[in-house]
Amino acid sequence: MHRKTASNKVLWIFAIGQLGWSILSGIISNWMVFFFQPSQEEIAKGQEVFIPQGTFIGLTAIGLITAFGRIFDAVTDPLVAGKSDSLSHRLGRRIPFMRFAAVPFGIVTVLMFISPFSPGSMGNAVWLFIAAMLFYFCMTCYCTPYNALIPELGSTQNARINLSTFISVTYFFGTAVAYLVPNIAGAFSSSFGYAGSYRVTIAILACIAVICMLIPAFLINENEYADTTPSKADAFSSLTATFRNKDFRTFVLSDILYWIALTLFQTGLSFYITVLMGLDSSMTFPLFAVMTVMSLIFYTPVNIVSKKIGKKKLIAFAFIFFSLTFLVTSGAGLIGIPSLAYGIIVAVMASIPMAILGILPQAVVADISEADKLDSGENRQGMYYAARTFAFKLGQSLAMLLFTSIALIGKEIPKGQSGYGSGYRLTAVIAAVLCLLGGIVFLRYNEKKIIGRITEGNKNA
Repeated sequence: MHRKTASNKVLWIFAIGQLGWSILSGIISNWMVFFFQPSQEEIAKGQEVFIPQGTFIGLTAIGLITAFGRIFDAVTDPLVAGKSDSLSHRLGRRIPFMRFAAVPFGIVTVLMFISPFSPGSMGNAVWLFIAAMLFYFCMTCYCTPYNALIPELGSTQNARINLSTFISVTYFFGTAVAYLVPNIAGAFSSSFGYAGSYRVTIAILACIAVICMLIPAFLINENEYADTTPSKADAFSSLTATFRNKDFRTFVLSDILYWIALTLFQTGLSFYITVLMGLDSSMTFPLFAVMTVMSLIFYTPVNIVSKKIGKKKLIAFAFIFFSLTFLVTSGAGLIGIPSLAYGIIVAVMASIPMAILGILPQAVVADISEADKLDSGENRQGMYYAARTFAFKLGQSLAMLLFTSIALIGKEIPKGQSGYGSGYRLTAVIAAVLCLLGGIVFLRYNEKKIIGRITEGNKNA
């Protein structure tokens, strides 16, 4: 049966789903550690300490919770992908999951910040752990089938790059909205207090996110654009076959290193701004907005250039430049540059690799899965995206353990004294090293072979 080619209108409708889930993901990745392992500055503003702050073999409670959540998320990814790939349903293989998961996804995001027991109690830690597991499960149930639609809707190289561009734009806007949490919370603080204002804000943003996630789930007819023939392979054999692909293994290894580095940076961003640069937490959004606007300016050149010279060279360049950006971030507060100016410099530098790595890696996975489909005859798009997320979420787990433990270094040193904030500074240095290694690994990716196979397949179709 001939499938329709998705128009840019359909691609934008699809991209709105990413706007929704990136808001929820951004709330957790940017503010959960900030909320539950507060700095001296935030405690002084009235934030309570809701979960135990001690360490167990050098690991914090919040670090263990987030790491276990990511591991659980990684393990469920291939299981959900296998179910999605093999699903036989009148709505298709992906849409039923997206409809099912959207509302619970929003609800559990809010529940993570409730803390129903007395401050500092283990009960709050247990509550957070359970809510985190539910959050990551719901995220898997929505995002894994969602990502599997990317190679189906992006049926040509140009459409694939366009779709990757569109979802990158909405991802940036969703993440930007998530960075608004302290700004919006400020409007509620007099009525609800510090923690209450954050909870109200997160509840409002979660409602908006759920609506966005439901838009593609109800407005896109998967059967018109995608091959909904169920895969016959079980989840384990499909995952094994996916990792046998040499080019995919190369991509995944570089991706793991990148996501460890990026997670360290994203988790630390609010601390870099408040502790190292000495700015208020409300400045997180303006600086992220600078990065977003600048990054969007580079989107069109990235889209055009990648179609001419390929994705590999641009991605390798982005790894190296991001590494330099992380290194510059580690010097915040040490160089005689005003804090706000320093923050703007970091934001502008980060915008270039963010534009490249926000667009092209998704398209690379789509290329690899398309080439594999031509070779094997199996529709394993869902498993390719799940295998990618399985790997990089394990990397994110390690990053959360690293960050929450390393961040304790120098935390008790009074502000203004030598060594204050040294743990946060060290996380940026580690991120720089890992990102550079990721770029070196990615240089082994054989883009020429993959694109050649797809071109050959299209000619024979």
